[in-house]
Amino acid sequence: MKAAILAAGDSTRMLPLSANIPKHLLPVGGQPLIYHTLRGLRDAGIEETLVITGYHEDSLRAGIDSHNWSPMKIVYTTQTERKGTAHAASFAEAFAGDEEILLMNGDVMVDPSEFGSLIAHHSKSGMSLTVSVKYREDHSAFGVVVVDEEGRATDLIEKSPGKKTPSHLVNAGIYIAGPDLWDAIRRTELSPRGEYEITDSIKMLIEQNKVGSYVIESWWLDIGRPWDLLTANELILKNAVRRIEGTVEDGATIKGSVIVEPSAVIRSGAYIMGPAFIGPECVVGPNCFIRPHTYLERKVKIGNAVEIKNCIIMEGTNVGHLSYVGDSVIGRRSNFGAGTITANLRHDDHTVKVTVNGRRVDSCRRKMGAIIGDDVKTGIGTSIAPGVVIHQGSRTGVGVIVDRDIPAHTLVIAEQPKKNITLDLERG
Repeated sequence: MKAAILAAGDSTRMLPLSANIPKHLLPVGGQPLIYHTLRGLRDAGIEETLVITGYHEDSLRAGIDSHNWSPMKIVYTTQTERKGTAHAASFAEAFAGDEEILLMNGDVMVDPSEFGSLIAHHSKSGMSLTVSVKYREDHSAFGVVVVDEEGRATDLIEKSPGKKTPSHLVNAGIYIAGPDLWDAIRRTELSPRGEYEITDSIKMLIEQNKVGSYVIESWWLDIGRPWDLLTANELILKNAVRRIEGTVEDGATIKGSVIVEPSAVIRSGAYIMGPAFIGPECVVGPNCFIRPHTYLERKVKIGNAVEIKNCIIMEGTNVGHLSYVGDSVIGRRSNFGAGTITANLRHDDHTVKVTVNGRRVDSCRRKMGAIIGDDVKTGIGTSIAPGVVIHQGSRTGVGVIVDRDIPAHTLVIAEQPKKNITLDLERG
């Protein structure tokens, strides 16, 4: 079987992390996000995969091609205009020909074992299309699929927060489809928001009793917002197998399932608790604390007396001494001045809200630190409130309290009233 991945989107909900690269290359659990999907497809026996690219397509193609996916072949096509999910899927028609194809959104992640199970389930179903579904108690952020007792899809309802629906099975964005889908896509009309929606195409096939369902039993994630990367990172690192290939100095302590890549250096006094991933050319320590579910990408430096907890820190970033970074995602080539603190817990113990595309969104996380883009520099003593977003290229001065998001390429300084007092040395 062939597969096609829809990966052309602008990734605006993932800003500022996706400002310079497509979100499909953002690092999760030791590798770019899309690598986990491609490896799962290959291991399921997929022989050829089409990646439909658009946003930062040169970076995406180069990132994928830097890895050997043999025996699976990778091919590409470009979606210049983005007119909705049905429009994106239509780019796979010529690639699929008359064969059935596994078609999926590029921003979902699933336990790799599910691909093989989905293929086997579909082959026995006799359906023209199979839609993967996942049970979610809170399904308000997703479209849901109504399924009858025999597993046939009887309705597909778009997300409508606050509205009760007859199903808790959310559309997982992974399908196996035959030629009937391409015919339905050609007959799909523009939706009220001006896009061609694949859900409308699938509804046509549902009306013809041609759509079955496959229930995902293991984990599944929609990687739509920055904190979803943290959740995915936790799930993947949970299965990490201890591997120490870098240099570990005497006096360093490594506990549990920790991966230390070749050319990484763990200095004396560093204490690392797994699961954790320390990438190539990283320098950790001396005398620092790396807590579970931390992923340091290539060339990250963690200084003296620093504590890192449940974070993704991307390539080339430095965290200066006496700093604390918790439950945060930090972009590439950023630099934290000494004593930079990312707070990750509200005093009222409520979940942390984050601004996404100009709208306040509940992360549903009790502990949530900062989202920081590429090339950000913080001055010494910078304090960052929970859920703050600092966009790419911005800076803070000495002692700044950051309690609001900072736009791209902006310098924030603290205005502090000062008074000089002449000392009376004779009186002390």
